[in-house]
Amino acid sequence: MAGITPSQTVGPFFAIGLTPHDHAFNAIFSNNLVTPDASGERIRIEGRLLDGDDEAVLDGMIEVWQADAAGRYAHRADTRAQPNAAFKGFGRCGTGPDGAYRFDTIKPGAAPGPNGSAQAPHIVVAVFARGMLRQVYTRLYFADENANGTDPILAAVPAHRRATLIAQRTGDGLPVYRFDIRLQGDRETVFFEI
Repeated sequence: MAGITPSQTVGPFFAIGLTPHDHAFNAIFSNNLVTPDASGERIRIEGRLLDGDDEAVLDGMIEVWQADAAGRYAHRADTRAQPNAAFKGFGRCGTGPDGAYRFDTIKPGAAPGPNGSAQAPHIVVAVFARGMLRQVYTRLYFADENANGTDPILAAVPAHRRATLIAQRTGDGLPVYRFDIRLQGDRETVFFEI
């Protein structure tokens, strides 16, 4: 008998080919979303990608997509978007040896929600990591936003789990929001089915 076949996971190929390095397509995406014509408050999002044992996921990839400061998305379906704006609201970042990631961006505005409601300012986050056949999606909300209390998506999350979606403001000077993403465990981040 040959024994048990070694287990295989999805490798970190996306980190090699899809995260900003010295590739010619760096201009398409990076972890700096701020463009010269971007209006609004400049902020930094930083955190760590962690597994179920609170250990760093060192070869993950985080993508973000967000509205601009006026709540408009750079997408053809958002007819309110400014077609001449360079701000696209999309970024991508690989995680480092300690699972850390960082994005420089602007704080998004409130965007339209379901049934004519308004959504609190938020950022959509996609997480890619080894062993995951598909990326997972979550949202980042800002702790200092009063609109969180009326956000229809956040309200759909059980109250005891909402804290996993809230980024805490830290530091002086440039506003920094801390958002750790936990893939499993007692403090697992809430993920959404898309």
